Amino acid sequence: MTALAIALALFAQTPDAGGAPAEAPSAVAAAEDRLPAGAPRDDYQFVAWCYGALRGYIDMHDEMMPEVTRIETQFRKPGTNLADDLKVYAQMQKDGKAQLKTFQSTLTAAEKASVRPINTIGANAVRLGRQIWNTGPDVTKARKAQEWMSWSLPARCESVSASLENRAKLMGATFRVNEEPAAPEAAPAETPPVSPN
Repeated sequence: MTALAIALALFAQTPDAGGAPAEAPSAVAAAEDRLPAGAPRDDYQFVAWCYGALRGYIDMHDEMMPEVTRIETQFRKPGTNLADDLKVYAQMQKDGKAQLKTFQSTLTAAEKASVRPINTIGANAVRLGRQIWNTGPDVTKARKAQEWMSWSLPARCESVSASLENRAKLMGATFRVNEEPAAPEAAPAETPPVSPN
């Protein structure tokens, strides 16, 4: 029972926002750890929010690329090749899809480890993340494309996802420790040799 209590405490633990750190973090580390505006604080919901934001980004690719191509063509840096620059966006799609799989794995592990159903809470957080791409009629295609071109997944998404998945796996292992072991399969009986009479 003690292992279960420890695992539950670790799973429920969130980073302490208060208190002074022993060493002052660098400005870059502080910026990377900053919670994006409108994102949930809870780790599970935050990873779901990251999934939604990234899913929205990936889903907008086909809509954004004509305007991105126009912008990249019009504002060429000397000595650069348009085709090479556009390959960056294809690579970002590939990397983004791989990251979505990682987030999905984390969310699934957390849902399995939770003692209560949390997938509806996660679905709401995914919707919140996707909403960052909703714009009003006053936002031009060019402006939306510029935002899309310069967007990157918050660094905090990856670190929180890794931490949550580790805690979820620990929880899952704790529950398996408390399960009754499966009965071993009976070995097939050997047939005694037949002796000739």
